[in-house]
Amino acid sequence: MPGRSGYTLIELIMVIVLLSIVATVSVRFVGLSTQGALDTSARQLRALQSVVISEQLTRELREAFPLSVRVEGSCIEWLPLVGGTNYLNLTTGAAISQIDIAEFAQVPQVPPTSATRVVIYGYGTSTADLYAGASPGPVSPDISSINNTAIAGTPAKITLSGNHRFTTNSPSRRLFVLGEPVSLCQGKPPNRQFLYRYSGYSPSGTQPDPPSSTPEILSASLTGTVDFTFLPATLQRAAVVQFTFELESVDGDETTTVSQEVQIRNVP
Repeated sequence: MPGRSGYTLIELIMVIVLLSIVATVSVRFVGLSTQGALDTSARQLRALQSVVISEQLTRELREAFPLSVRVEGSCIEWLPLVGGTNYLNLTTGAAISQIDIAEFAQVPQVPPTSATRVVIYGYGTSTADLYAGASPGPVSPDISSINNTAIAGTPAKITLSGNHRFTTNSPSRRLFVLGEPVSLCQGKPPNRQFLYRYSGYSPSGTQPDPPSSTPEILSASLTGTVDFTFLPATLQRAAVVQFTFELESVDGDETTTVSQEVQIRNVP
């Protein structure tokens, strides 16, 4: 009777073992490749998020009136510059409620949609004076109206909501219009992972931390402490704001650190 060919039990076991090794290596390779792709995607997402946050902070800070920037802990506040022109009449001496001006190239928004105030010069005073709006002082009460049309014998004019005496004239007769204050603050525990933007609140001589208004969320994945540093202008450079923050991955295994400087070139 002719012999029969086939596989022995040992050969079958060896094949099963080899296939298991190949399958394990293949699954491990696919798993590592997939995890690498997910990690890369998460890093790219954090990098994109950091660019968006940094760009928004940079654009807003560049519109700040440089003498108004102040920092308290993980909170930075400033008064946005919404317009500028030259005034025609002296503003010191007696209190006034109207200021003759050269026409604005672009008329600033005035109440009731936004609180706006006039600032003249401002050097030699504290940052708190720019927010308090005391009379005499560098900052006026709210603007009630702007007549930006000049005709023969009647210049363009800013009308204030009340009488005000400015402490100092500008050497170049410059006048600036400031909007409502804006703040960026890291959340308090247990919400330190959030970076908030505050607006639509009244200015105060003391910096609020945080302001009493409904915030907008700029970031929801912060870790550590957000650091803001303000460097006043010198004869060699404009004012500078430095900010540093860290974004954390969803699983908390990785962080992305962002550090940037913003020059504020609006020289009063």
